[in-house]
Amino acid sequence: MKSIKYLFIGMIFGFILVKSEVVSWYRIQEMFRFQSFHMYGVLTSAIVVGLISIQILKRLKVKTINGEEITIEKKEFNKGNIFGGLIFGFGWALTGACPGPLYALVGSGASIMLVALLSAVFGTYVYGVIRDRLPH
Repeated sequence: MKSIKYLFIGMIFGFILVKSEVVSWYRIQEMFRFQSFHMYGVLTSAIVVGLISIQILKRLKVKTINGEEITIEKKEFNKGNIFGGLIFGFGWALTGACPGPLYALVGSGASIMLVALLSAVFGTYVYGVIRDRLPH
């Protein structure tokens, strides 16, 4: 029963994604063709809000609900980041959806996105199977 609140929050977030048109195939295609600022504005706003939020968490030394310190570890850059980003970007451009909003798209009636959702789940499974053999 505790997870119901997360389901509710997820549904609200999905509703916002659909109404703001950030899951719109047309908006995403406009972005990749450099024809509209809409998606760039949304993504830039998200980055700015994220940066400010992280700085507030660090400066106020906010703790988790369990009283643990929040730590953000530095991540090492490697060539896998480039390959993974390219694969992600190509998939996003081809399907018109990134993995998170796929659920919102299916929920809003775009049943063809079930193909993309199942493909994303399958790709995640394959990654889990071959992960140990990949150059991380």
